[in-house]
Amino acid sequence: MTPEGKKLLNIVVLGFAFMFLFTAFTTCGNIEQTVLKSFNSTEFHGSGYTSMAIIYGVFSASNLIAPSVVTVIGPQLSMFTSGLLYSGYIAMFIYPYTWSFYTMSVLVGIAAAVLWTAQGNVLAINSTDNTIGRNSGIFWALLQLNLLFGNLYIYLAWHGHVHITDKDRQTVFISLTVVSVIGCFLFLLIRKPEAEPTQAEESTESGHTAGSPNPGVGSQALDAFVKACKMFVTKEMLLLSLSIGYTGLELTFYSGVYGTCIGAMTRFGTDAKSLIGISGICIGIGEILGGGVFGMMNKCTGFGRNPVVLLGLIIHYVAFYLIFLNIASDAPIAPEEGTDLQAYISPSLGVALLCSFLLGLGDSCFNTQLLSIVGFMFRDNSAPAFANFFFIQSIMAAIAFFYSNYLLLHWQLLILVVAGFLGTITFFMAEKMAETRRQSDYDSI
Repeated sequence: MTPEGKKLLNIVVLGFAFMFLFTAFTTCGNIEQTVLKSFNSTEFHGSGYTSMAIIYGVFSASNLIAPSVVTVIGPQLSMFTSGLLYSGYIAMFIYPYTWSFYTMSVLVGIAAAVLWTAQGNVLAINSTDNTIGRNSGIFWALLQLNLLFGNLYIYLAWHGHVHITDKDRQTVFISLTVVSVIGCFLFLLIRKPEAEPTQAEESTESGHTAGSPNPGVGSQALDAFVKACKMFVTKEMLLLSLSIGYTGLELTFYSGVYGTCIGAMTRFGTDAKSLIGISGICIGIGEILGGGVFGMMNKCTGFGRNPVVLLGLIIHYVAFYLIFLNIASDAPIAPEEGTDLQAYISPSLGVALLCSFLLGLGDSCFNTQLLSIVGFMFRDNSAPAFANFFFIQSIMAAIAFFYSNYLLLHWQLLILVVAGFLGTITFFMAEKMAETRRQSDYDSI
């Protein structure tokens, strides 16, 4: 197999490993608020929104040390160990206790920072300037397959269930735990690509210099931390921070809030709870379609990444408007029995699922282009760059999960509208800088 073929295989294996792991974890996040409302125990006092706020808050803070961890133990072991902690969080739902629920939330926040920093590192060292867009799209499309399988299982398992029993919960989470462990072991199949002169610095950063025992790991870890801090205040990263922050806000909305809203709508009938799974499938279809098409659209259009991001904003605006018309304003914070309120039109399941698809499609527009531009602009220092990426994204997701406990739906949508507009404008500015750099590189050849 050629060196390029090996790199492509690594990207495919990486995508499938994340697909298995997040089939379990994303499904868990999508249903946990609904599950915990139905949990019949007077000793448990946890909130799914609060747990996710903790996860993303710790995730954000842990991104400051994640590059050091990846530097010391390497991306492969970083992803494997982090994946096991994800599995532990999912297994905790088999019989949750308040203390274990929030303890595992903290541990998964730390694991998430290491996992995604290592993922960005593997993506960058297995890509070139010409293949980073393609590889980002392939990874994103494979990753988003998780939304199909996990949510289809939820729909089949909960079809016709008005109340989620302990047996229902235990059966689902045992299955999800097994799936997540499979993903962990797939990480061990990723192999280090053959070194190239332009990647020498990257190989050193990843802690996998061939034929040597990796001396001075303490110094390397400190160096990675300093690089991450310095990179955070660069003009390029500051411009991208608003776009990245928007993806954190809408990640919270489509992965945790919107499914809960659909499950709370009593006007959707007795199948409302199982419709959370169908909504997740529709989000996944949008994500997969976007990852497969938009991951390489910037090369096809000749205008760079801007058209894809602008399309993503328009798609999201359409989705937000339809959700505003279709879903009751108190749905995000409704009690276990749901809400009987109506928005501005008679609640339509077709419109609700169309919005799920649009949320996923728009999200893929933003994320594929952000992965691509960060991988291009910071390819020689990818671990600190992706640590900053996920630091910004996760802290905004944490904020969004926190306010989701209290804000009515229309206020949450207004926040998304404003953040999306600002994030798109600043992305255009960052893309102009990237194009200038690309032209400068060509002129110097």
